[in-house]
Amino acid sequence: MSENIIKKTYTCIICPNGCDIEAEIKDGEILSITGHTCPKGEAYVHQELTAPTRTIATSVLVLGGELPLASVRLTNPIPKDKIFPAMEEIKKLTLTAPVKEGTVVLEKVCGLDSDVIVTKNVQVK
Repeated sequence: MSENIIKKTYTCIICPNGCDIEAEIKDGEILSITGHTCPKGEAYVHQELTAPTRTIATSVLVLGGELPLASVRLTNPIPKDKIFPAMEEIKKLTLTAPVKEGTVVLEKVCGLDSDVIVTKNVQVK
């Protein structure tokens, strides 16, 4: 095997199979992908190697609520390198009860095509 070939192993998170997938890369080009049991695994590794994305699920402060926090998530995955800037924007949020599930509390986080939405109702105390 050439010294320029890099092997990377991934555990696919797309479906319940959790395949261990191995990719061989040379000079930034994917030579092979093996170990996946469905096409989703191959697509996952391609994405991880070319443009990795992630989603965020966290919580924000709620004033006057029966709970101190409301859970929130992104509506779409964002580039992996934008996770920390997005979290900085989300950390600035403070909501006031009542908070309704599905409410958009931050549009286009970091200028991306993903909103922050509430995933749990929080009633007034």
